[in-house]
Amino acid sequence: MQTGNEMMVTTPSPREIEVKRFFAAPRDLVFLAWTKPELVKRWNFGPDGWSLATCEIDLRAGGAIRYVWKHQDGATMEMRGAFREIAAPERLVHTENFDDNWTSGGTVVTTRFAEDPGGTIVTTLILFTSEQARDAARGFGMEKGMARGFERLAEVLEADRAAFEAAR
Repeated sequence: MQTGNEMMVTTPSPREIEVKRFFAAPRDLVFLAWTKPELVKRWNFGPDGWSLATCEIDLRAGGAIRYVWKHQDGATMEMRGAFREIAAPERLVHTENFDDNWTSGGTVVTTRFAEDPGGTIVTTLILFTSEQARDAARGFGMEKGMARGFERLAEVLEADRAAFEAAR
């Protein structure tokens, strides 16, 4: 399925968005990039103009997640959640609730990391509380922010493999 730098987005059901992206790096390194706070902060999970000021990840079932993004104009956005399932390095399931509740009650996110020739395919399935919540997230710019974050992740994986290898 290698797709270069493309991020593929589908809506498999009225309440879901599925995002797929190929990364030219081994699965265990991509998983680390997704789960180690010092590495996540380097690629940021979000659009340009925002930095990840706080990144807390307690990687265990029931463990908390907390991200606080800060915009260059001083605005902030916070997301909290908890891990429901961890099967390293194949799968993560967690909840997400944003401070301004733009997802109308939160989401359940399942991320799969599949080995592929030459790298890893990451598939993220986001389950919303309703079709309206899903559509609101799409209108809020979620896909654009994810695409830019994934581009930065690919750049960081390419440019600084040593930092990821050291995090193993």
